Amino acid sequence: MEKETKEKVNQNIFDIQAESNTLNRLLCAVLEGAEARVVEVEASFTKGLPGFSVVGLASSDIQESKERVKSALLNNGFKFPPLKITINLSPSDLKKSGTHLDLSIALLIALSEESIIKDDIFVFGELGLDGKIKSSSFLFPIILSLKEQGKISKAIVPKDAIEFLEHIPDVEFIPVEKLSEAIEALMNPNQKNSARIYDYDSTVIEINGKRYHYKQEYLEDFADIKGQEVAKRAALISAAGMHNFFMEGSPGCGKSMIAKRLVYILPPMSEKEILSVAKHKFLDAQKPNFKPIRPFRSPHHTATTASIFGGGSGVAKIGEVALAHCGILFFDELPHFNKNILEALREPMQDRRVNIARVNSKISYDADFMFVAAMNPCPCGNMLSKKRVCRCTEAEIKRYRNRLSDPFLDRMDIFVVMQDVKVEDKKGEDSASMHKKVIDAFIFRHNRGQNIPNGKIKESDIDKFITLSNEAQNILDNAIEKFALSHRSIVSIKKVARTIADLDSSQNIQKKHILEALSYRRRK
Repeated sequence: MEKETKEKVNQNIFDIQAESNTLNRLLCAVLEGAEARVVEVEASFTKGLPGFSVVGLASSDIQESKERVKSALLNNGFKFPPLKITINLSPSDLKKSGTHLDLSIALLIALSEESIIKDDIFVFGELGLDGKIKSSSFLFPIILSLKEQGKISKAIVPKDAIEFLEHIPDVEFIPVEKLSEAIEALMNPNQKNSARIYDYDSTVIEINGKRYHYKQEYLEDFADIKGQEVAKRAALISAAGMHNFFMEGSPGCGKSMIAKRLVYILPPMSEKEILSVAKHKFLDAQKPNFKPIRPFRSPHHTATTASIFGGGSGVAKIGEVALAHCGILFFDELPHFNKNILEALREPMQDRRVNIARVNSKISYDADFMFVAAMNPCPCGNMLSKKRVCRCTEAEIKRYRNRLSDPFLDRMDIFVVMQDVKVEDKKGEDSASMHKKVIDAFIFRHNRGQNIPNGKIKESDIDKFITLSNEAQNILDNAIEKFALSHRSIVSIKKVARTIADLDSSQNIQKKHILEALSYRRRK
């Protein structure tokens, strides 16, 4: 079959010289930020001085594909047409990059006589000089984005990419290893659907026909933390509702320990969230494991603005904020971060997206994360200690705390002041039991008709999902009057109370729920 295909293609190449023009077209795509844009790869063959050119704002890696394509064709027994070949990448005003366009170009040249116009199948793959088809780290983000836009149903892809591409549902993949296989696949597309249902090596729960996944894996356990029962209770509530969480306490009291253990007790993940996390890892040139464990990002306080939010001198790259999507972004030693970074965090914390503007591009990444912060009460850290003496002056403490603005702190839902470590402190609840409570609250929330975590509820949906009893409403009204609470603070208190009610399997928010939520508010 392979020999017959080569002979047919070679005969077509000679026959084309009798024609005046031939125009073929295949579909591919490129990334613009985190979103895919469809690219039509067109090929024109005309009489004249033999030549090979690629037009349409193609980057250097695409221009270099001319040599890869030519070598791949010649090394596999195909003859290169002695014609003027023009490859156009449309739309022409979109900058394009990526070696995965190689295969589309090679197929158009190899099948120049076949009048190939395929608008129902995408073609992706990098070519080796020997004709072997290789994968690219951009394939998964591109195809997942196309699927989310409803623009792809079938694709020819490299065989070595199928292990991660097949996680994308509702797309038929035709894996190929060599150029001749790709030609055969394009002429006779395999109709078999390779879609599968994955359990992602996890425990699966099904709610209202939708599957959610979680791992009972606790590499770091809350049982290791002695004492700090108030902080652990606050951590449980934060995890159950995906609330922004702020811890203040002396050095060594367990702030970082709590933050690092939070990621193992977070709510189950939907398939969409697992794939979205994998997409962001590919954008960061990492290989994902597709486990339903939410990301945990903890940048150092010396990190630059570009590394936190993404950026660069040319094309904007993904940063820590976007890499924390669906997981936790942890800032330890919060006041030591650049003030510009802290203020810039307000927008993604509110909008759940990070927008990057550059001279040549403006892109946007999903950044729906849970923000966790920790800080000492003063520069020396001993202000709250009953055993150690604080060495800081009042001016130093004021300057230290003034690095955090009220608008930034207003976006934190839960505040906790950590206790001093005591000799009599004992181990408390472990991560497994805390995780079970989070999962029970997760199931209860879904069964009452709310699919988004309480910490992510939009203000327009507050009245829809959050109902206070008359007694709870009276307590909240008195607190608003007494403490002069801002509108954002009121909304945060309601969200936290709703999560506490979910942990109690209560349909309505009762007095005890609102009182506990008020205990976690920020003291000014």
